[in-house]
Amino acid sequence: MSEFILSERIGGVLKITLNRANKFNSFVREMALALQSELNNAQVDSSVRAVLISGEGRAFCAGQDLAEATDPNGPELTKIVTEHYNPIIEQIRNLNKPVVAAVNGVAAGAGANIALACDIVLAAESASFIQAFSKIGLIPDSGGTYTLPRLVGMQKASALMMLGEKVNAADAEKMGMIYKALPDEGFLAAAQKIAEQLSQMPTLALARTKALLNASYANDLSAQLALEDKYQTECGASHDYREGTAAFLEKRAPEFKGH
Repeated sequence: MSEFILSERIGGVLKITLNRANKFNSFVREMALALQSELNNAQVDSSVRAVLISGEGRAFCAGQDLAEATDPNGPELTKIVTEHYNPIIEQIRNLNKPVVAAVNGVAAGAGANIALACDIVLAAESASFIQAFSKIGLIPDSGGTYTLPRLVGMQKASALMMLGEKVNAADAEKMGMIYKALPDEGFLAAAQKIAEQLSQMPTLALARTKALLNASYANDLSAQLALEDKYQTECGASHDYREGTAAFLEKRAPEFKGH
């Protein structure tokens, strides 16, 4: 395990912390591969039912460490994109359990787009988001050109990416970029509480909801309805559906198992 990624199990939640605080949690190869490893562990470990990603110190993630990107002996830019960031985004989107981003500080470049790829994005009121790529002559990567316009619309996404404007947490919530901005005081505890709530919910249903949302970007209505039918039938045969309906009829809290 890399020192740049910390992981902790809290009940059914795997808490992952980006840990290069002195570099604003900017990524180097070792850190990116370690995050991929943790996400893979979350996928295969059935006892993990939700993932929480945050950053150590004052930043969530400042994106790529430019010292590595410009080092003649470091990985080429194309490898940084294809081997570091693309797998992380695909892992987050394909993980069959919810992923919560707790954006505790600035999220810039790839750091912003990793956060926005998560299922629920929470931000501390002092946090901010910036598509910083244009400032160094690059295009937004890590799925930014796919995710951001779907969250805020084409005009807003174009301006944010081309101008590289910083967006504070309150404005990010208003424009639909994130789910919610929360007070700085107690922020991580509040984010942990939401992750814990998700971990106690019917994981199979949440996973199929996530898969449907992913598919909705490409499907027409008929295809989406057919996929809803397939997944609803699958969920209807699950333990959690039987438990959920029984608990409703018996007027008690359900005890979901995640299958």
